[in-house]
Amino acid sequence: MQTIGVIGGGLMGSGIAHVAAVAGYDVILSEVAMDRAERGKASIANNLARQVAKGILTDAEMVSSLDRIFLTVDTDRFADAALVIEAATENEALKTKMFADLCPKLAQDSVLATNTSSISITRLAAMTDRPDRFIGLHFFNPVPMMGLVEVIRGLATGDATMQIASEFVAAIGKTMIEAQDSPSFLVNRILCPLLNEAIFALGEGIGSVRDIDQGMKLGANHPMGPLTLADFVGLDTLLAIMRVMQEGFGDPKYRPAPLLVKYVEAGWYGRKSGRGFYDYTSGEPVPTR
Repeated sequence: MQTIGVIGGGLMGSGIAHVAAVAGYDVILSEVAMDRAERGKASIANNLARQVAKGILTDAEMVSSLDRIFLTVDTDRFADAALVIEAATENEALKTKMFADLCPKLAQDSVLATNTSSISITRLAAMTDRPDRFIGLHFFNPVPMMGLVEVIRGLATGDATMQIASEFVAAIGKTMIEAQDSPSFLVNRILCPLLNEAIFALGEGIGSVRDIDQGMKLGANHPMGPLTLADFVGLDTLLAIMRVMQEGFGDPKYRPAPLLVKYVEAGWYGRKSGRGFYDYTSGEPVPTR
């Protein structure tokens, strides 16, 4: 079985490592510090235990999956990986710097993928030594539960790279859709303006947090209200995506809601920071000022 590399042990990176290890891949999971890598693996262990409790996995499968995940702070280890997936923060400058450091350490025929949710695959690929072996693999949160992977080819992405990506997505039990390399691709192109518009409605006093969420759950049959979902995605991530769309399309309809900008400036990122449109200590909506 091939070795997969995952850069970043946060929510998305640990989720990708989780599903790859369950599928039988050896996984090298890297972080900038070993304590962060260990936290990522501890999160994977907790999520695997939940799957055992639900009867999705056996105890033996949980143990063998964890045994296949190797932690490192040294990207030299990725020389053994046939596919390396970057799952760092949605920041183009950071990703570009990471690729510049990483590419000389990869095997010549290794495929490099990014989990970006909005940034141009063509532009990121051009910053590497392997644009023909570069591709977008956009996973959705929480990775072990969500059945979709959005696959995005850059202008130079080769057919062989697309085939490797397709086989990997199938091997981890996910469904693949192919999106064009356009700002925010397909799912977020549709979803994020909806979330942003809900925040505009809140900021303009058209409805309360509860009423907006209840309205879309009961009136549109959405499983989760848009403000709850925005908190779950991360308001900083949502803002980054909206800015990519605004810049990429030059259309004012993608302008981030002022209240979204204000919350991110305050450090209110949603669930991951404990506060966004809801206070996650009390579970109550945060009053809009």
